[in-house]
Amino acid sequence: MKKIILSAIAIMAFAFTHAQSTRFGVKGGLNISSIVGGDVDNTKSLVGFHVGGLAEIHVVEKFYIQPELLFSAQGAKFDGPFGSDADLKLNYLNIPVLAKYYIVDKKFSVEAGPQLGILLSAKSDGEDFKDYTRSTDLGFNLGAGYDFTENFFVGLRYTIGLSPISDRDIDNSDDYYDSAKNGNFQISLGYKF
Repeated sequence: MKKIILSAIAIMAFAFTHAQSTRFGVKGGLNISSIVGGDVDNTKSLVGFHVGGLAEIHVVEKFYIQPELLFSAQGAKFDGPFGSDADLKLNYLNIPVLAKYYIVDKKFSVEAGPQLGILLSAKSDGEDFKDYTRSTDLGFNLGAGYDFTENFFVGLRYTIGLSPISDRDIDNSDDYYDSAKNGNFQISLGYKF
């Protein structure tokens, strides 16, 4: 994973030095997050939000690099005893770096790329849960977007969790791949300057 992150940084550095133009913007929207894999049973999606900024760096023709810095409220609901629900709320500072390609006349785009998440807080029903979670989260994004005008856009994205939420009970590579990970679907509205 370190190679992927270093490659993304190298691509960004190359893009900045060879970019024809860069636009900055802000975005925000809805998260529908869950925890998938591992021994996690009886989970439901948790609704949260994300907000932050982005840079759209033009590399060649229809190809762009888009690094972002987002606050993201994620987590899941768990079925508790006697029909009650327990919430696990995970707040991250996410740093995705996306390769973006405009398919139709700078209107419709597809995007993909790695993401590093830095855990800001973890709470389970108001109690601090940070000691039981990893301080970083690695993921991979797949998404699409549509630019309504030169400035306003909408985006859909799914983040596939690649690293475990917790290091506990991970003794070998099978445990690592089968462990509980974040999954997050985003709907965003944004404005580019």
